[in-house]
Amino acid sequence: MRVALLTYSTKPRGGVVHTLALAESLARRGVEVDLWTLGRGGDTAFFRQVEPAVRVHAVPFPDVGDAVGPRIVRSISVLAAAFAARREHYDVVHAQDCISANAAMASGPCVRTIHHLDTFTTPELAACHERAVVEPVARICVSAAVAGEVRRGWGLEPTVIANGVEAHRFAAGARDDVGRERWRGRLGRYVLAVGGIEPRKGTTDLLEAFALLRARHPDVGRGLRLVLAGGETLFDYRGYRGTFDRRAAELDVQPELLGVVAHDELPALVAEAAALGFVSTQEGFGLAPLEALAAGTPVVARDLPVLREVLGEAVAYAADPVAMADALAAVIASPPDPAAGRARAQAFTWDAAAAAHLRFYERLVTAA
Repeated sequence: MRVALLTYSTKPRGGVVHTLALAESLARRGVEVDLWTLGRGGDTAFFRQVEPAVRVHAVPFPDVGDAVGPRIVRSISVLAAAFAARREHYDVVHAQDCISANAAMASGPCVRTIHHLDTFTTPELAACHERAVVEPVARICVSAAVAGEVRRGWGLEPTVIANGVEAHRFAAGARDDVGRERWRGRLGRYVLAVGGIEPRKGTTDLLEAFALLRARHPDVGRGLRLVLAGGETLFDYRGYRGTFDRRAAELDVQPELLGVVAHDELPALVAEAAALGFVSTQEGFGLAPLEALAAGTPVVARDLPVLREVLGEAVAYAADPVAMADALAAVIASPPDPAAGRARAQAFTWDAAAAAHLRFYERLVTAA
């Protein structure tokens, strides 16, 4: 079977991480897999090395300084033109986001994984999002909670196939004494968040919670830092970032902003954290907290149905900054036994995800 997987970026966003791991796992099962993406800013490869069995097509996409709306339209157009020339080579075309789905559908049918649903105000992005839910020939969701949102919102019935987790990689991070010592020397004790400063990530709520932690639990909060990793995105969150920065100054909190962390350095960073704060207002799965659990790091998550579904009782839940502060203080002062969290993370494998995708593809091809 020949499969094309499409994504909109080369950077370490959750959907891109998913796409790479799925491609490699499918290739290990004998599937011929091509990865298509936009090479933004001169990128010719993904943020990490991809196994040689997977062919990578990074379509050049120069930065011309356009606003979000026109950039969305241009992204779709550039990827669509490049992909159309090779489309006939594939039995299955599978897009991982609204941009790549719109690009793929310009020349024929595609499957779409809906990792999570968004509400956009940019007209071009709102239209891209709607078409990429409604028009694919079939849909996959990574959790039952998101599949339920699609069912209620559009009357469509996606297939649920859970993400995998590289649990072994993050468990190894816990044993990486050199890497952990390097992060400890640079950052001291810290609460970590992964994903940047974004509205959907609830970063301002985590900032408020961190300030409350220091005020309400001074023994735990003394010398503790707030560290934010990641955050590479196509979208313009400058307004939200401005609000975050002003509030940080008012609260006298100086977060450490790491930006994109090298693939090989991330597990030790996660393992060394006193806790991971995962307080997104909307999610599709919860890969970062599962990686933290694999590393033995306590997690405080926002109390969302999708996170209850995926994380079970392996994390502490909180619904607002006060509860987040108290939960962070509790897991830092008295870390839970990591065994349950590690078992939860190990239950999600990319091999199982690839097997389920392959069965899905085979049904799709047979029905065509």
